[in-house]
Amino acid sequence: MAEDSNLSNVGARYAQALFDLANDQKEVAAVEADLNSLKAAIADSKDLRTLLGSPTFGSDDKAKGLAGIAAKAKFSATTKKFLGLLAANGRAAALPAVITAFAKLSADARGAVFAEVTTAVALSAAQEKGVAAALRQSLGKDPEITTRVDPAILGGIKVKVGSRLFDASLRSKLDSLKFALKRA
Repeated sequence: MAEDSNLSNVGARYAQALFDLANDQKEVAAVEADLNSLKAAIADSKDLRTLLGSPTFGSDDKAKGLAGIAAKAKFSATTKKFLGLLAANGRAAALPAVITAFAKLSADARGAVFAEVTTAVALSAAQEKGVAAALRQSLGKDPEITTRVDPAILGGIKVKVGSRLFDASLRSKLDSLKFALKRA
């Protein structure tokens, strides 16, 4: 758990530096699109996750792998240089945290609200639209939604917006019931 927190902290610092550079060069949208493509590639490829997270691969191997992906995907020069720097500094494992932190910075800069929705099973397109509509009505702004699947919540939904958490998961309801029964 401490390692996850450390990667998040490192990711936030690198994301801030990348955001500042992209903002200065007026490339925030391009870099964000590149990072979203990379996020999808990480989610789809076990080999890429292994390359990024494994200490078996040196920073040169990670740099070559990321450079190959960046070239094939035609990423912006800023993104390519950043990925090289991240790998050279031995921080490739923090890339998912960088992507998440960059998305939050970008959403904040646009005045958008960033929401993380967690469900036990993947949402259908209609369900995602429904959640987005409910959040839009509740928040008064268009939310930028990222979804996660966590079977441990058993059912229901958890929505995190900023520091607020709305937890309507079956797991939390069962935990509340268990606590109430212990007190009775």
